[in-house]
Amino acid sequence: MIRHATIKDASKIAEILVFTKQMNYRRIFRNDKVSFGKMQVYQLAKEYIDNPDQLENIWVYDDEFVKGMIHIDGTQIVELYVDTFFENQGIGSILIEFAIEQMNCDRLWVLAKNTKAIQFYERHGFVLTGKKQIEEGTTEFIIQMER
Repeated sequence: MIRHATIKDASKIAEILVFTKQMNYRRIFRNDKVSFGKMQVYQLAKEYIDNPDQLENIWVYDDEFVKGMIHIDGTQIVELYVDTFFENQGIGSILIEFAIEQMNCDRLWVLAKNTKAIQFYERHGFVLTGKKQIEEGTTEFIIQMER
């Protein structure tokens, strides 16, 4: 089931975000100080708990417990992450189809070097627009995709 995130989900959302980013982005950014120093589950969970309004645009896939999350801003998908233990079980597809069908999402930005994510989004009807920009605070490019 997909539902709005609540404060009770804060630690699981933070865990998914931190661990998935560590697993997928370390090879791209090659910055252990950020991956293992700055990105901390406790700090992110506390930020959600202290600022529950940040959860307003986050939905979770909850199948007894939270296994994935999607952050939507207007018609843009900002973040979509699935707990690494539950990857390749269709959860990401369920989340993105929810975003497309229920929230009318039609655009997103993705790291140019994240080919696995680009292929995933292409399977769901997104195409590269040719627009790119530097990801803030890094030297890596993000590229825009639209439906």
